[in-house]
Amino acid sequence: MKKILLASVAFLGMAAIVPAQAADLAPRPYTKAPPYVPAPIYNWTGFYLGGHIGGAFGGPGNVLAPGFFNNNDGAFMGGGQVGYDTQFSPNWVFGIEANYSFLDTGSFFANRGLGSVTARLGYTWGPALLYVKGGYGWADSRFTNGFAGNGGRDGYTVGGGLEYLFTQNWSGKVEYQYYDLGNVNFFGPLGGIGNFRNDQHTVKVGLNYRFNFGAPAAPYAPGY
Repeated sequence: MKKILLASVAFLGMAAIVPAQAADLAPRPYTKAPPYVPAPIYNWTGFYLGGHIGGAFGGPGNVLAPGFFNNNDGAFMGGGQVGYDTQFSPNWVFGIEANYSFLDTGSFFANRGLGSVTARLGYTWGPALLYVKGGYGWADSRFTNGFAGNGGRDGYTVGGGLEYLFTQNWSGKVEYQYYDLGNVNFFGPLGGIGNFRNDQHTVKVGLNYRFNFGAPAAPYAPGY
C-alpha cells in the first residue's frame, strides 16, 4: 500500500512539471505565406494587326504562277493582315481576317499579289490556337505592277494554321493558304481559245500585335 501511494505521488508530480515546462517554451515562429500567383489566363478576344513573309507556289499548269516560265520553285511573298477574334467559350475562337501579300515574281505576266477576306474557327488550349479558315480570295494578275491595270481574278481561299501567344499582346503563327481563282481564257497562236486554272499555294509565318479590346481583365490577386 505504501508503494502504491509513493508511485501515485510521483506520477502527480510529473504531471504538474510537464505543463510548466511546456509553458516556458518559446512561441512557434510565424512563417509568412507565399504570395498568391494566379494562373495565367490566355484570351484571344480583340483586334490585331500584323505582318507575314513566306512563299507562293502555283498549281500545275498555272501560267500566271510565279516561276512558270523560268522554272523557279516559287516566289517570295510578304504582306500584312488585320482582324478580330472573339473567344466565345473556354476552348473555341471565331474570327474575321483580311490580308494582302505582295509576290516577288520578277515578271509582268504573273500574279503580282494575293488578297483574302476570311472567317476562321479555332480550338485553343493554353497559349496555342489551332484553326481553319476560308472565304473570298483575290489575285492581282494584271500585266502591270501595282493596283492600276487590267483587273484581277476572284475566287475562294481555304487554309489553316497554328498561332501561339508569347504574351497577351504578341502572337506568332504558321499558316498554309490555298487560292482557287477559277479558269482564265486566252486566245491560242492559231486563233483558238484555251484556258488554264489560276490557283496558288502559300506557306507563311506571321507576327501579330493584339490590342485586347473587349478582352476580360486579368484576375485579381488578393493582398497578403
